Amino acid sequence: MAQVNLTVDAGEIAKFEAMAAEWWNPNGKFKPLHMLNPTRLDYITRQIAAEFGRDLTAPRPFEGLRLLDIGCGGGLLSEPMARLGAEVVGADAAPRNIPVAQIHAAQSGLTIDYRHTTAEALAEAGEQFDVVLNMEVVEHVSDPQAYLTACQQLLKPGGLMICSTINRNPKSYLMAIIGAEYVMRWLPKGTHEWAKFITPDELYGLIRTAGLEPVDRKGFVFNKLTWTWSISDRDLSVNYVTASVKRA
Repeated sequence: MAQVNLTVDAGEIAKFEAMAAEWWNPNGKFKPLHMLNPTRLDYITRQIAAEFGRDLTAPRPFEGLRLLDIGCGGGLLSEPMARLGAEVVGADAAPRNIPVAQIHAAQSGLTIDYRHTTAEALAEAGEQFDVVLNMEVVEHVSDPQAYLTACQQLLKPGGLMICSTINRNPKSYLMAIIGAEYVMRWLPKGTHEWAKFITPDELYGLIRTAGLEPVDRKGFVFNKLTWTWSISDRDLSVNYVTASVKRA
C-alpha cells in the first residue's frame, strides 16, 4: 500500500493545509484562483462538450459523465461541474481541505463525493472516470510522470484529461513568483517553486509517455490593465492548459 502515494510531496501538502480555511474567500489567499476560475471553467466546459457531444445550453449538459477533480482544494471546480450534472468525485491529498469542501457543498445544496486520497490510491482501487480535471497540481508533485500515469489509469477509454500548470521561463518567475507572491501578495511566499514549473513541450512529452494523446493547449493570460483573464491560442508563456484523450 505504501506504493500508492509515491508522488505526494509532504512539504507541498503542508502549504495548502495551512491555507485550507481560505478557499472560499474571494479576497483571501486563493484570490488568484477565484479571478482565474471563470476562464478555467470556460475552457473546461467547452472541451468536455466537444469531446462528449454535449449541448452547453441544456439544463444539465454533463449528466451521465463521471468526473474526478484531483487536487480539488475547497471545491472551486467541483461545484460548477456538479451543477452541470456531472457525478463528481473531488480528491485532495491535504486532509483539511476536505471538510471545507464538504461543508460548502452542503450549504450549496450539492452532492459531491469528496475524499482525502491520491490519484495513485484511486487508480489502485480501480476507479474509472470519463473526465479527469488536473488543474494546477502537476507542479506540486514529486514525480510528475508517475502522477500523470496514475491519472491516465483513472480514465475510461475515450476519456478526457484537462491539465493546467505554469510554464518555466524568466517571465513565469517574474509573474508567478515575484509578482504574485512578493509584490501583489496574492499567495503566501513559497507557494510555488520555479524549478518545478513545466514547459508546454515537457508536459506534452509527459502526457504522451503516460499513454494519453494531447489534442489541445491554450494559454491563460492576465491583463494587468483590465484586471481580467482570457484564453490565448498563442501566449503560453506563464499559465497554460492542455487537453488530452485516452484513445479506446
